[in-house]
Amino acid sequence: MAEERTSFDAHAADIAEQDPGEIEQVVRAFEHLPKLANDDKDLIRRGRYLAVEFLVGIGRVPFLVLVREGKIAALERGPFLMRSWRFAIRGSSQAWRRFWQPVPEPGWHDLFALTKRGAASIEGDLLPLMTHLQYVKDLLALPRRVASGV
Repeated sequence: MAEERTSFDAHAADIAEQDPGEIEQVVRAFEHLPKLANDDKDLIRRGRYLAVEFLVGIGRVPFLVLVREGKIAALERGPFLMRSWRFAIRGSSQAWRRFWQPVPEPGWHDLFALTKRGAASIEGDLLPLMTHLQYVKDLLALPRRVASGV
């Protein structure tokens, strides 16, 4: 009898099959995140009580995002050895590219929509994520401003 693949297995297989050029293009859009976030006064105000380090995975490329008082204090590109984080949001480069379209298609418009379709996963301590959910969603949607060509 054939084994049934879980959505996590399918997600891992999708990441393994990605084109490195596409990943780099999406990564470059994500690297604008600190400037975009730190220039957005409303976003900083909404996240003023947040202090967290979380991981964002774009294909095989991990990023640690350090947020302090609503500002991005650091954005570090991995790989990392034995680094801790509170929660992680991982997706294929295609998922992030489609999520960052100026007006994403239904099913690609929201972090939870990405997880529902199996294009992304959320793991770890969900308390800081859920407590500051709108901030994290808005933060991760910021590359839409520069990724229209991605």
